[in-house]
Amino acid sequence: VLYMLGPFLVSPVSGVVIDRYNRKHVIIAANIAQALTVLGFLLVQEASQIWILYVLTAIQQILSGFLLPTQDAMLPEIVSPHEIGTANTLINASWSVMLTIGAALGGLVASTLGIYWAFTIDALTFFAAAILMGWIAYTPASKTDAADNSVRAALQEYVDGLRYLKNHIDILFIALHNAANALIISVGIMAILVSISQQVFIIGTDGGLSLGLMFGATGIGTGIGPFLVRRFTGDRDRPLRWAIAAGYVISCLGLLMVAPLAGFWIVLLGFVVRGVGGGLVTVLPKQLLMQLTPNHVRGRIFSTEYALFCLFGAMGGAATGRALDSTLGLSGVIVTAAVLILIPGLLWSIWIGLGQTTQAVAEDATLETQS
Repeated sequence: VLYMLGPFLVSPVSGVVIDRYNRKHVIIAANIAQALTVLGFLLVQEASQIWILYVLTAIQQILSGFLLPTQDAMLPEIVSPHEIGTANTLINASWSVMLTIGAALGGLVASTLGIYWAFTIDALTFFAAAILMGWIAYTPASKTDAADNSVRAALQEYVDGLRYLKNHIDILFIALHNAANALIISVGIMAILVSISQQVFIIGTDGGLSLGLMFGATGIGTGIGPFLVRRFTGDRDRPLRWAIAAGYVISCLGLLMVAPLAGFWIVLLGFVVRGVGGGLVTVLPKQLLMQLTPNHVRGRIFSTEYALFCLFGAMGGAATGRALDSTLGLSGVIVTAAVLILIPGLLWSIWIGLGQTTQAVAEDATLETQS
């Protein structure tokens, strides 16, 4: 709950901060604060200090509510328009590498040097990220000076961002894809992976190896999916939209491959396929948002997108946990998720068929306000 709801609760503040201030400075500050927070984990030495772990976890996730949306909002400012899709896909690929290699390295460090060394090295990576960010040449787009820095003014800016989504339903629907995926699959799948590794394919100590391999398979699929599909779609709006719809179907097929739990290698292949579909559903909508939203509101758009992802993810994770404790059984839960993921895909396909799409907007576009 702390992991998912922290960014949701801070989103009204983070979105306004991202659009008001120098985004490069926001990212640097968030990375440094993340590093200091991780070092705080070193203070936890005994069970009675577990409350420190909860507090620091909440702080770390609140900071991610600033860091991740700022990165998404800033990317279109540092690459040319025709490079947005490629840059966004490369960022996703780096995440996939982190998932497949980073987790393994973290486990290796923790098992050989100890958990506190793992925390220390983790903190150093945040400091390194802040330093690397400082080297990036970045000139922020001119912004309207916020003469009124009151809380009331900030709330009004946040409301204006929500009004923008209300007046641009297509943008809202694009921003909901990540949330839909989190609600039905991407967050709940973690509990499913743990159940498979501990109940069915127990490889390594307490199924640790099988769990890592399944995470790795998912990461591989998530990384290669957008790369493969963009060879056919390019940066064209309508093909990208249909590729997102296809992503839901591919996710369904991947889970149906996993559901029988017939063999570990088949399960791994199923998770690769599921990862391909999930990559399309999460990566391509971000590209569309970067291409279609004006710079001055982009921070609030991505902050809201991430907030919805966290809220729906918390709901989906809780629902999956309850389902795993029900009479459905592990395979039944997987099949149910496979069927449910087709619902947002169908609704999105209908929306595409209606032709209700947004054209790329000019950067000097203004927020619509209503009295």
